[in-house]
Amino acid sequence: MTYNFDEIVERRGTHSYKWDYLEELFGDEKLLSMWVADMDFKSPEPVIEAIIERARHGVFGYTGREDGFYQYVMDWLCEQHGWETEKEWFVTTPGVLTAVFAAVNALTEPGDNIVLQPPVYYPFFSVIEENGRHVKRNPLKIEDGKYVMDFDNLKELVDDRTRMLILCSPHNPVSRVWEKETLQWLGRFCLENDIFVLSDEIHSDLVFAGNQHTPFLEAAPEFSTNSLVTVSPSKTFNLAGLSISSMVIPDESIRKRVVAAVNSSHHSRQNLFGIEAFEVAYKQGREWYEQMMAYVWENYRFMVDFIQERLPRLKVFPLEGTYLVWVDFRGLGKSTEEIGRICLKEAGLALDEGHIFGPEGEGFQRFNIACSRKLLKEAMERLEKAIKDQTPAPKT
Repeated sequence: MTYNFDEIVERRGTHSYKWDYLEELFGDEKLLSMWVADMDFKSPEPVIEAIIERARHGVFGYTGREDGFYQYVMDWLCEQHGWETEKEWFVTTPGVLTAVFAAVNALTEPGDNIVLQPPVYYPFFSVIEENGRHVKRNPLKIEDGKYVMDFDNLKELVDDRTRMLILCSPHNPVSRVWEKETLQWLGRFCLENDIFVLSDEIHSDLVFAGNQHTPFLEAAPEFSTNSLVTVSPSKTFNLAGLSISSMVIPDESIRKRVVAAVNSSHHSRQNLFGIEAFEVAYKQGREWYEQMMAYVWENYRFMVDFIQERLPRLKVFPLEGTYLVWVDFRGLGKSTEEIGRICLKEAGLALDEGHIFGPEGEGFQRFNIACSRKLLKEAMERLEKAIKDQTPAPKT
């Protein structure tokens, strides 16, 4: 089946967080929305059909999972990443943040330190701090035009209360796909220092241009004793509103502690339609997935060419993974506040401003390009006009 990703699906009036709350969140309901990380594409047709068929049944009571539920994701992980997993390793939650919340509470104590690598997905900060733990910042650094981990800084900041590191892999927002050697160094360092690694791999299927995602638990066999991985079909197949994800935890003792934390929060049940979508997406969604990836990559190439030719003072970082493009606006010579005003007020774009991912993101903007080419083109043209309008005319 051929999918039409050029189709513009009207999302306003559907309780869309991305499109229906622009007035409340940004002060202007007419903005072009390119912020929160869901796609404007319809999900795979087999998923839609399965949900409709299940809805026709008409009874929506409490729901469990069949014995074969995990086989679909196990088959996908094996085919996609060469990762052999076992059914017993999986713990299902309504979302990745629920999983992070449970793991933080199960595996650390109030007052402990947890390492983040900013600029990074900003809800991680609140999950840590709202649970009485402290963030230890190990900022990424830019070398040769791309972000890398700062191992020297990591060695310096670790102390005897450092109990966990939350890894974003691929990294959101800078879209890095970490090399296996990087993960091996990080994992062994954490083993030596008794630091648990929680690897958020929700974007792991969204990898482009010759990059290879390595599941953290596959980087070295010994990592299974002090780490877990989160996976989900939500980013891959645009199912975020169906609230379903999984943790992969090979170590039984760790798994029992995390399961107890999930159960104590009363988040152990999943959405009925999420369960249906989970199974069908992994089983029948590959054709849609491959076409979607090709379309998003062409969106990225369009955006890069446009900016290089018409907005050369901006810098687009390489899109290795995710459908989120990290753009450096510092070449405009404007403050973070002024950059935000130009994008929001002058260009009429709802973006994720870089500073929300930590002060390391000041001067950057994150663009969600999982949208129609027409919308992306309009966004780029709006941005071009807004920036040119801010440029003083040459003196005569």
